[in-house]
Amino acid sequence: MPELPEVETTRRGLEPHLQGRRIHGVILRRPDLRWPIPPDIERALPGQRIAAIRRRAKYLLLDTDAGSALLHLGMSGSLRVLPGDTPVRAHDHVDISLEDGRLLRFNDPRRFGCLLWQPPGETHELLRGLGPEPLDAAFDGDYLFARSRGRSAPVKSFLMDQRIVVGVGNIYAAESLFMAGINPLREAGKVSRERYQRLATAVKDILGYAITRGGTTLRDFISPDGAPGYFEQELSVYGREGQACVRCGRPLRHASIGQRASVWCGHCQR
Repeated sequence: MPELPEVETTRRGLEPHLQGRRIHGVILRRPDLRWPIPPDIERALPGQRIAAIRRRAKYLLLDTDAGSALLHLGMSGSLRVLPGDTPVRAHDHVDISLEDGRLLRFNDPRRFGCLLWQPPGETHELLRGLGPEPLDAAFDGDYLFARSRGRSAPVKSFLMDQRIVVGVGNIYAAESLFMAGINPLREAGKVSRERYQRLATAVKDILGYAITRGGTTLRDFISPDGAPGYFEQELSVYGREGQACVRCGRPLRHASIGQRASVWCGHCQR
């Protein structure tokens, strides 16, 4: 599933093509993806100008005066700006045509993505209760330390809890914990403030760097221009179970934490 850097890469790729453009029409080739597509999409979007394209957690929002289209790429979704006469392929479920003749096309083979509606001044239920963005100033070691007190869950599960901080998925949680030298199995409530400061810095550094590198290339993810991301080639622990640690050379350990595959170094991460 595309993680925060992939979604942010998509947002940045689409922004210069969409922001300020007026929507001409909407074509829905099926009535639902993961959930039914609200009728507001077809009714309210045509004629509206896209004021901004934002990201909240792993969701994208196309803001207009009439409301916001809320998109999630799911496991295999992609968004591309294409010429208006581009032939329709399999799994091209949604077209949002623009006044300049181009269109924004949503392709989603597995249909785990979504296209929903957020009325003006409201927060969609999927966005309520979410924690801070990891790249915002509100996310730091003091915040993590305060939220972790009394928690016995593994620190990796704590870090991936969207109520604590959004967008830190399995790949980036594993890499951040490695950079910070923290064992992912350690109880969240037993990690010190100093170590949480290192972890918050690691999360920011790794996510920021991954964004500059185009995100992590997974089997189903490609960026808006069709080019893959490059961060995968630089992973230190994720997907490297049994291989040598890049720091100490010892074999990396692996286990399931919160039903997610986890890899770490038993020597470098305590």
